[in-house]
Amino acid sequence: MSSFFDSKVFNWLDERLDLAPVKELVNHKKVPVHHHTVWYYMGGVTLFLFLIQVFSGILLLMYYRPGENSAYESLQFITSKVYFGWLIRNVHAWSANLMVFFAFIHMFSVFFTRAYKKPRELTWVTGFLLLVLAMGFGFSGYLLPWNELAFFATKVGTDIAGVVPFIGEKIKIILRGGDDVTGATLSRFFGIHVAILPAITTIILGIHLLFVLRQGMSEPEVFEELPEKKKKYIHFFPDFVLRDALLWLNVLIVVLALAVFFPWDLGLKADPLASAPVGIRPEWYFMFMFQSLKFLPPHILFFEGETLGVLFFGAVGALWMLIPFVKFRKEAVSNAKILTYFGLGSLIFILGMTIFGYLV
Repeated sequence: MSSFFDSKVFNWLDERLDLAPVKELVNHKKVPVHHHTVWYYMGGVTLFLFLIQVFSGILLLMYYRPGENSAYESLQFITSKVYFGWLIRNVHAWSANLMVFFAFIHMFSVFFTRAYKKPRELTWVTGFLLLVLAMGFGFSGYLLPWNELAFFATKVGTDIAGVVPFIGEKIKIILRGGDDVTGATLSRFFGIHVAILPAITTIILGIHLLFVLRQGMSEPEVFEELPEKKKKYIHFFPDFVLRDALLWLNVLIVVLALAVFFPWDLGLKADPLASAPVGIRPEWYFMFMFQSLKFLPPHILFFEGETLGVLFFGAVGALWMLIPFVKFRKEAVSNAKILTYFGLGSLIFILGMTIFGYLV
């Protein structure tokens, strides 16, 4: 790495772009080594899976044609006629699910190691927004094959959005492009999936990465309390980057293996006039909310049960995003314990309701 900074190429670029801050960052940025170092790699894996999404999505866009009479047929053409089209489609589908999975792991690892503390509050907020956007990618992309399961799952999902007080019905109509799920809905979801969400994600991701590079890796409290002589670090470049790249290579192998041995079935084409198939379910990362809403009674006091459920999840999500700014007590230790119990409860609830949703 140092030889590159001494090369003529770098000197030529430095004279025009003033790359001294970059050189300073590369030479001095270090990563702490401790028992929780493994969690530092989860954000990088999520980023890598997002890059796979972008690359595979661009390839699919070359053949995909949105529309009631063309979306399903274009995917049939991709999977059966285009060279390695089946592989690209399955890589796109598996990397989407794994991206959300690792985003959840990254979020909870940051939460339990309390890496959201000052001065990283905004890093946490932007990270949470990226998770929401990742789930938005999943929801909008689920309809694009225009198959039976996607059609009715989208109908259920937009119906749930419609129960939000005051603005729910307008949100549902905006998402659907009308009163029902039709080709207009498919066109809107396509635009959201390939234009609106990528644009917003690129901006927030850039801000998030800027925060991470600027503030560096957080150090657990146990590590901070160690004497300086006992603290161990590795250089971000090239040591941490090479380890990250090796992990990315292994993740790519896993994605390719899943795509080859466990391909995603295209299913039947959507028929708006047909009845909903038995056991219709959303994607796994929405299952805990979907199953929870099913348990609620039709009415709770003067309110509809589903409406209160949606408001509850919205309030908890807002609270979760603002965790760095929440103070339950003056004592820091008590506050940390309450937040830990809150995080454990949330994790157990999400896992429990997700598993239960697939068992019943």
